[in-house]
Amino acid sequence: MNKLATTYLGLNIKNPIIISSSGLTDTAEKNLALEKAGAGAIVIKSLYEEQIMMKSEHLLAHTDYTEAYDYIKNYVHSHKLTDYLEQITASKRLCSIPIIASINCYKTGEWASFAHQIELAGADAIELNIFLLNTHKNEDSTIAEQAYIDIVRQVKKEVNIPIAVKISSQFTNLVSFSERLIAAGAKSIVLFNRYYQPDINLDSLQIVQGETFSHQSDFATTLRWTGLISGLVKNVSIVSSTGIHTWENAIKAILVGAQAVEICSTVYKNGNNIIADFISNMENWMKKHGYENVEEFRAKLNYANSENPTLFERSQFMKYYADKDDHKGEIFFT
Repeated sequence: MNKLATTYLGLNIKNPIIISSSGLTDTAEKNLALEKAGAGAIVIKSLYEEQIMMKSEHLLAHTDYTEAYDYIKNYVHSHKLTDYLEQITASKRLCSIPIIASINCYKTGEWASFAHQIELAGADAIELNIFLLNTHKNEDSTIAEQAYIDIVRQVKKEVNIPIAVKISSQFTNLVSFSERLIAAGAKSIVLFNRYYQPDINLDSLQIVQGETFSHQSDFATTLRWTGLISGLVKNVSIVSSTGIHTWENAIKAILVGAQAVEICSTVYKNGNNIIADFISNMENWMKKHGYENVEEFRAKLNYANSENPTLFERSQFMKYYADKDDHKGEIFFT
């Protein structure tokens, strides 16, 4: 009996360890190596809407023929998409675990038809990695949220395979927004995506790329919202993503309601062997606590099941005083 076997997006997976969309998953051969290392599922490196648009605009800027616009635009789109579809097909041919396609998009448009072609190529599911940076000072936040809903609805019309939506933590009400995404047709919410981080080079005085990898300290935010959303939103499947660097993080995420976890930075830092480390230690922890399968402890400590759910809502720091006088052992909120 495989103690870690579970389901995600209606797919049977041998364990809840999913490899995130990244350079780790950009070839079929890499994906096969990750499967052999123990991964439960693979999210193929994203097809980037923004990258395709930039490539098209660059080529168009270097031609004087306005008649070439449609040809260049369609050529770039077709070339990138063909490469991506071939990667899906090759990965499905080599691998036996679920292969999830990823579209990194920021507006509605042609992506619905792209998603249909991705389904035909054999992808088991689609992860929509959406991040809209709202910089319009006069634009209401609900307009930005509606863009996400519109993208999900458009893709849902075109495909029959399940859709996951990977979002950021930067929303006014993540619980309500997650519920809207599920109502629009998403089957899972992935918490959270990691986007480009800017920094400043103090010598050249230029804006440069910041830290690429996540940190384990990022996990606290993921833990909080996994517990809240899984406990408050009906029919939602949550995948915890940012800050999952150790097997302990994975167990904690499942305890607060995650269906699975996505890992990336820890694989870059430690190599594929870290997957086996996750699996063996998770199985040992389950044996120690008497759990025969993942479902026996999933969501045991989420908002709906925790003895003290207000801990998920607490936002202010607590200071512990242990002096010799009146306040020993008391907790003060600041």
